[in-house]
Amino acid sequence: MAAVAVGAFVHLGMVFLSLAPPNTFSAQNAAAINGYVSHEFEQSWRLFAPNLPLENTDVQARAAVLKPDGTTQITGWTDLTATDEARIRHNPFPSHTKQNELRAAWTFYRSSHDGQDQPIGLRGYLSQEYVRRIAAHRFGQHPNGGTVQLVQVRSATMPVGSPPWSSPKSDIDTATSYNEMPWWGVSNEDFT
Repeated sequence: MAAVAVGAFVHLGMVFLSLAPPNTFSAQNAAAINGYVSHEFEQSWRLFAPNLPLENTDVQARAAVLKPDGTTQITGWTDLTATDEARIRHNPFPSHTKQNELRAAWTFYRSSHDGQDQPIGLRGYLSQEYVRRIAAHRFGQHPNGGTVQLVQVRSATMPVGSPPWSSPKSDIDTATSYNEMPWWGVSNEDFT
């Protein structure tokens, strides 16, 4: 019993010292503490979020709408990601499609295009068609009394900065950067 009690005391003490704020004792014995705690008993937030995102990416789109008088109107940028998030927020049972359609399509698009946004093989063309159809459906075939002729998609990427309480502070530029795709033609088949 005494050996179990001593073992438990040493274990709890080592884990406590590894998690406690820096102090003289833990600084002097850092090698022993880290050697004991590392690998087997290490505490890490990665347990709960193993692939922490380093940036937030929103997918935005706009459309060129042919009006009945023959003029073309360019819509403003619509944040498709924010629209999806608003649709599922406060919904206790959102559909899998509403949660993942746009995100999965954009991931598919990015993984099947090279650094110059050129399609890589057939998958590249299929992913482009998929994203184009999603954007077209979000606007509808006849917005503002006209007919959608073209859609353009862009990504808005916002790096995730360090939280205010973290130390040391990182010098991450959290300004939003945009990557615009070319205009894509839309046909009646895109709405079927």
